[in-house]
Amino acid sequence: MFKDKVVIITGGSSGVGKALAQRLIKRGASLALVARDEGKLKSVRDELLKSRSGEERVEIFSCNVADFSEVEKTFAAIVEKMGIPDILINSAGILKEGYFEKIPLQVFREVMDINYFGTLYCIRSALPYFKQKGKGRVVNLCSMGGLIGLFGYAAYCSSKFAVAGLTETLRGELKPQNIIFHLVCPGEFESPMVDELNSYRTEENRTLVQTVPVLGVDQVADEIISGLEKNKYRIIPGSMARFLELFYRWFPMLGRMIVDSRIKKVYRGPGKLT
Repeated sequence: MFKDKVVIITGGSSGVGKALAQRLIKRGASLALVARDEGKLKSVRDELLKSRSGEERVEIFSCNVADFSEVEKTFAAIVEKMGIPDILINSAGILKEGYFEKIPLQVFREVMDINYFGTLYCIRSALPYFKQKGKGRVVNLCSMGGLIGLFGYAAYCSSKFAVAGLTETLRGELKPQNIIFHLVCPGEFESPMVDELNSYRTEENRTLVQTVPVLGVDQVADEIISGLEKNKYRIIPGSMARFLELFYRWFPMLGRMIVDSRIKKVYRGPGKLT
């Protein structure tokens, strides 16, 4: 499935993007890694080139996915250097948490710009090349927070629900053009974003989110690759996350009652508004 394919990975310098890159190069894919930090990109490229078994290529492209003109130029440069891509993996994203009243409005915009519009911009930029080739595949890294609303994630869940809606819409709209979509919805997993979050997250959020065990990034990446190889549309790494997703889908009222009860036990609230 991946051998001799050109795969674009946004957010490819760390976290699950990097973990996917490590697995894909061993399966014979050539990689275009996209992220903002060129230093991190160079380090990952050097690491990946040491692990390749053949003539797989790794090229790096510094880009802010929240800037459409920059994304278009970057994708044109990828095509010029590596040829038309076969697969786009949208892994770039940020995570912010806090009481709704306390989250600055610019944070809502920043999270939406990167998580949602960054995903949209990359798909729009890849689409002409996929159509030229007559096929393509898009993997959107969403979240359980794109399926279930969670305390403290007003900004984050809004962006991820938008990603889920976009993916579901494009799945049907672009399938006749032989462009396949996958929606990946993990719970929390080990990453620099979660490490930062743990330094300030609210107790209410911690109580709810960590109902699902925090997964290792390797397990998440392995389950994503397995899901892609089985051509699954919705990929939810972790058995507990899959159970909770089904539970909330079939028993939403009971799910909300359980959430409300858990929050009530630890609720602290935002305090005085500023």
